Amino acid sequence: MTLSWTQIVRLGLVQMCIGAIVVLMTSTLNRLMVVELALPVVLPGLLVAFHYGVQITRPNWGFLSDSGGNRTRWIIIGMAMLATGGLSAALAIPLLETSFRAGLAVSVVAYALIGLGVGAAGTSLLALLATATAPERRAAAATITWLMMVFGIAATAITAGQFLDPYSHGRLLAVVTVIVLGAFAVSSLSIWGIERRVIFRPAPAPMPFRQGIAEIWAERRARHFTLFVFLSMTAFFMQELIMEPYAGLVFGFTPGESTQMSGAQNGGVFLGMVFVGIALSGFRIGTLRNWVVIGCLGSAGMLGAIAFAAPAGLPLVPLVLGLGLFNGVFTVAAIGSMMQLAGQGREAREGTRMGLWGASQAIAAGFGGLAGAALVDVLRSVLETAPAFGTTFLLQAGLFLAAAVVAVRVIDAGRAPAPAVVAGE
Repeated sequence: MTLSWTQIVRLGLVQMCIGAIVVLMTSTLNRLMVVELALPVVLPGLLVAFHYGVQITRPNWGFLSDSGGNRTRWIIIGMAMLATGGLSAALAIPLLETSFRAGLAVSVVAYALIGLGVGAAGTSLLALLATATAPERRAAAATITWLMMVFGIAATAITAGQFLDPYSHGRLLAVVTVIVLGAFAVSSLSIWGIERRVIFRPAPAPMPFRQGIAEIWAERRARHFTLFVFLSMTAFFMQELIMEPYAGLVFGFTPGESTQMSGAQNGGVFLGMVFVGIALSGFRIGTLRNWVVIGCLGSAGMLGAIAFAAPAGLPLVPLVLGLGLFNGVFTVAAIGSMMQLAGQGREAREGTRMGLWGASQAIAAGFGGLAGAALVDVLRSVLETAPAFGTTFLLQAGLFLAAAVVAVRVIDAGRAPAPAVVAGE
């Protein structure tokens, strides 16, 4: 017995809950540190990069879920760590205002828990999808799960933004508490009982972790795909920590307005993914490689427009929405073959392969986010605020152009059977 459509949607609810907690850290809390607390942009950049760095443990979580035969346990443990870390990160905001050292200490612990939670829950969930989904449903199942995650991110950002104004620390803690506790409850109920009702391939023979990861890395396709993920995700995540501060410092957005703008961007991502998913699987239009190039070029164009939005008097929100749309196009196509690749190789090591690619994405996300934040801080010391942000966006656009060039050389030009999108951080 394999996963039914109802069970696939239940797994999608877990991924949606992961996104709902993480978006608070990468958008709302980041903006509060920079604008309301007047801290350097690099501080939240370092914290978010640290949370991504912790996710280098993803191959370990995937290896454990491969070997232990109980992925549900690791998903629930990961969600508990993620919820605890999310609430602790919010508690650190008022503490940073009264005692910087204490607030920073709490933040470091909180972001470490968030990274561990995302790694444990996200990797084990994807491995369960890869092993328990019928082959003919695998692409659709992965796409549904990814879209539900993006919906959770967008809905949380928009809803939280409405309840945060007028801002106060007490209001922030109330909103975050409701979100993290609700996410943990929904995810635990959603995953409960699914794994023991489905049959999938038995776990591979036990072996040391180093040997297992070495065998995966020796596979040429897995290794090249890992390198491509790192390059493209660096470009993808470079604006993550600076877009909301840009809206607040240059355009005068309130915390609620900038949070809702983040929700609009993620809404654009959702629409872009739906569009390409329908184009590829429904109408057989284009190839994965073509859509990657379109997504990269469109993202670069939107970033160029955002960079000159302030001096040109352009409205910011529509441009950010357009950036999200092309990001969605890029996302679907760039990782469209991951579900199929996860099950290929000498052994059934779906969790380990997912962990390897997840770790590559996490390292790239941390590096990209930190590089964007640090560059803004450096440029603001020699330029006005708007040109400093604009220069950073232009550099990110250049990375997207480079990723498009690499995609032409790396991604197979043949038509993929369907977009198999992997949901993850």
